[in-house]
Amino acid sequence: MNTNEGPVRPTVLLVVEQLRRAVPGGIGTYARGLLAGLAALERERGLTVATVTLYASLTFFDPLFDFGRPLRRVALPSKLLTRAWDTGYLLAPRGFDVVHGVSLSMPTLRRGSRSSLVATVHDLAWRTFPEATTERGRRWHEASLQRVMKEAKGFVTPSAEVKDELVAAGAPAKAVTVIPEGVDHLPPPDPTRAEAVLAAAGVRGPFLLSASTLEPRKNLGRLVRAYGIARAAGDLGQVPLVIAGPSGWGSSGLGRSADDGVVLLGPVALPVLVALYAKAAAFVYVPLTEGFGLPPLEAMSVGAPVVASTAVPSVRDDTGNEVAVLVDPEDPDAIAEGLVRVVTDPVLAASLGERGAAFARSRTWRTAAARHLELWARLA
Repeated sequence: MNTNEGPVRPTVLLVVEQLRRAVPGGIGTYARGLLAGLAALERERGLTVATVTLYASLTFFDPLFDFGRPLRRVALPSKLLTRAWDTGYLLAPRGFDVVHGVSLSMPTLRRGSRSSLVATVHDLAWRTFPEATTERGRRWHEASLQRVMKEAKGFVTPSAEVKDELVAAGAPAKAVTVIPEGVDHLPPPDPTRAEAVLAAAGVRGPFLLSASTLEPRKNLGRLVRAYGIARAAGDLGQVPLVIAGPSGWGSSGLGRSADDGVVLLGPVALPVLVALYAKAAAFVYVPLTEGFGLPPLEAMSVGAPVVASTAVPSVRDDTGNEVAVLVDPEDPDAIAEGLVRVVTDPVLAASLGERGAAFARSRTWRTAAARHLELWARLA
C-alpha cells in the first residue's frame, strides 16, 4: 500500500480493547508499553514512524486520548463489541496497512481487504495446563485462535517458547516473530506507602515477596507448601512470605492465617509494588506456565534476586543464560531449596541482584516497539 520512496511508514489499526478492562493485566501493560516505545522512537527520530490508530469501544472521558494517537471507536459496550468480533458481525475497517490485535480479542478482515492481520499471542496456557483455566476460557481462547489463524499474516509472541507452541498449533514458523517485552514502564517507588502497607500487615524486617493474580495457574498453593517446608526446617528463620495481588478465579490454594508466616496484602498500587520489589530479600514467582513473566523482570529491574519457575521465559537472556534461581514449579521441595539458597547465601543474592538489574536494562519498550515497526513495515 505504501509506494513512497524511503522508509515505509505503515498505517496501523491497533486493537486495544484490553485497555477497557477493569483490570487490563499484563496485556494492558504490553499495550501501554508498546505505545510508549513508539513515542520514544518518534522523539528520537523527530518524525512519525507509523500512523497508529487505536481501535476500541466507545467511552466518555476516554483515557486513550492520553496516548496522542487517532482513535476509531465503536458505539458498543466492551462485551458486546468483543462478541460482535467473535461472531463476525463486526469486521475490521478498511484503509489500514496492518490491523494488529494486542490479544486474541480482535476483529478479522472484510472480504477483499488489503490489510495484513497481525495478532499478539501471549501464551497458550489453556492448552498447556487446561486445568488451570476455566472451561469457558478454554473454549473462547481456542475458538479465537483458530479464527485468527485463518487470516493472520503475522504473529507476535513474547518468547521462543510461545512461538514453538504456536507453530505446533498450526501457525507457519516464518510468520511468527518473537519480541520480548520491556520493563521500563515502572513508576518511581513509593517507599513510604510500602512501609505503611507492611506495617499494617505486621511485617517488619526481611521478607520474601511474590506478586500475581491469585488463581490456579500461578501455583501459589505449592509455593506456600514449599515455604512451609523451609520454615519448618528452620532454614528461613522468621522471614515471612508476603503475597501481593488481586483475587482471580478458582481456588488459589492459600489459607488466610498469618500464623504460618504467609501474609496476603491483596492488590497494591504499582509504585508501592516497585518499593516492595526493592525491599524484598528475594522475589519468588513459580507459575505452572507463563508466556513471558513480567513480574520477575520488574523485580530484577530494581535489584531484587529472583527465584522463578523453569516455565518463566523472562528470566533467561537471549543466549539462554539464567539470571535467576530456577526451580521445578511442580516440586515443593525444589521450590523450598531455591528459597533457602537465596535467603541464606548473601553472595548469591547479591550476584543475582546485580546480574538481573543489568539484564533488565536491556529489555526496553523502545526496542520492542522498533521490532514491531519492522514487522509492520515488512507486511505493509
